[in-house]
Amino acid sequence: MQALSGTRLWLLVAAAMLAFAGNSVLCRLALRDGGIDAASFTTLRLVSGAAVLWLIVRLRCGARSGGDMLSAFALFAYAAGFSFAYLTLPTGTGALLLFGAVQAIMIGRGLMAGERLAALQWCGLVLALGGLAGLLLPGVSAPPPGGALLMVVAGIAWGVYSLRGRGAGDAIAKTAGNFMRAVPFALALSLFLLRDARADSVGIACAVASGALTSGIGYAIWYTALPHLRAASAATVQLSVPALAALAGIVLLGEPPTWRLLFATLAILGGIALVVRVRSRAK
Repeated sequence: MQALSGTRLWLLVAAAMLAFAGNSVLCRLALRDGGIDAASFTTLRLVSGAAVLWLIVRLRCGARSGGDMLSAFALFAYAAGFSFAYLTLPTGTGALLLFGAVQAIMIGRGLMAGERLAALQWCGLVLALGGLAGLLLPGVSAPPPGGALLMVVAGIAWGVYSLRGRGAGDAIAKTAGNFMRAVPFALALSLFLLRDARADSVGIACAVASGALTSGIGYAIWYTALPHLRAASAATVQLSVPALAALAGIVLLGEPPTWRLLFATLAILGGIALVVRVRSRAK
């Protein structure tokens, strides 16, 4: 594996984080005004992502795609939950709930496997859970419960997908195969909700961009950079995604900032940072 220079590596990492945050922005932009329905957005995202990833895999010396049906279903569940959640959730809140759920699955899997947490890690876990509880408590600025639940489900599905994808193998090829296998699930969902289907030019453009650019190319960039990062660096740098998504939602979509979201973001991301950083030092 060819080493990447420090500047090039961190440029790739920055591009990947912007792409991941961009998924939330594009989805919310497409769905908030009803220009496209959530099922159609999911299908177009997965189809365009599969096409771009297949092309990337083929250009890499004709390598074959990988993946499996269980991982593909988890990918579909993430994409569908993500889309339907953003019918009601603000951009930053959705990204924070998604990220928190993914990390909860990762940390929980470690605990089930017998991993021990240090005192500082337990403090971080309590802080993160407190931030999540504070975000979801009833109130004027609380997120809609249905959307919040769907985003948590999406995060759990993505966490399961990530855990299944660990280990040896070509991550880009696996992702390409899983995207292709997830398309029939999305098509079935679209057929089931066909009478609610609608799509204008903005909605279609956002869905295709989400699949081809911020998902397909974004994942390819991330998996190119990932082997060159330490585990702690890879986990910590992803803390930027909810913050970037929230900022983009405020600046680009005109979403109002709230103190609840600010404090929840600091608590959840700060708590998770404590867990992953201390875990890395203990290894």
